[in-house]
Amino acid sequence: MEMIIGGAYQGKAAYAKAQFPDVDWKFGGEITEEELLKAAGVLGFQEYIRKALKAGEDLTGLAEKLAQQDPDAFERQYREAVGRVCTALAAKSRRVTRVVCGIGTVLKDD
Repeated sequence: MEMIIGGAYQGKAAYAKAQFPDVDWKFGGEITEEELLKAAGVLGFQEYIRKALKAGEDLTGLAEKLAQQDPDAFERQYREAVGRVCTALAAKSRRVTRVVCGIGTVLKDD
């Protein structure tokens, strides 16, 4: 599973389509949960959440269902381990800087 996040109108959909041109992209506001769980890629995922909540659906467990669909359990385990170790290291670090487009942004500076 791969997530592309960012603010509204920041080019996420165009980026996703360029990075994964062979994916049959689905739009979150137009699919059922069954289609969501089978989709290779979803644009506008937040619209799926909006539609489900308006319909009174219980979204408890949705994240786990989606994670179960990840075909490569090792890759998911690897990403989770890297994230946990980096989180622990960041907590112990005096300074944490995120670099985006060559620009460093300080996230933490004790």
